[in-house]
Amino acid sequence: MTQRLSLKTERLLLRSFSIKDAPEVQRLAGDRDVAANVRDIPHPYEDGLAEEWISTHKERLERGEIILALALHDTNRLIGTIGLLIDRKDENAELGFWIGKPYWGKGYCTEAATALVRYGFDKQGLNRIHAFHLSRNPASGRVLQKIGMSHEGCLRQAINKWGVFEDVEVYSILRNEYYK
Repeated sequence: MTQRLSLKTERLLLRSFSIKDAPEVQRLAGDRDVAANVRDIPHPYEDGLAEEWISTHKERLERGEIILALALHDTNRLIGTIGLLIDRKDENAELGFWIGKPYWGKGYCTEAATALVRYGFDKQGLNRIHAFHLSRNPASGRVLQKIGMSHEGCLRQAINKWGVFEDVEVYSILRNEYYK
């Protein structure tokens, strides 16, 4: 697996992060509305956190975690992130993503997720890709439905986000469903 994975879609470039992306990561992830919908994004998003997070990507890649920047194809402007946490033993992966608020509702996440799911099945040989989202964030569920995932159920009060136990929706797609 290469350190410099890059995927192109009609409007997006899914690429490795650079330390130069840190200020934009902090700005976008630091928006309370973005942080509120993602399990592991703190708020406020303190100085230095983006650089620290980006510095972990090489080690995480070696463990099977693909983390890619979502950038606009024509300008290379960072708009969010998407990734796959791969479990080689069971040939499955967890899909995760967030998009900066100025880019919500434009189909970017669906476009990126479609490309990464294809990569997971075609290039990583996965059998199953799954994803979770907070029940109170139906927009993420719509993305997962649009990319062909099926709703598997609800994990009640599965995540403690900022002191509140949140329900989580579970979606997945299997290799044989993808290639139908």
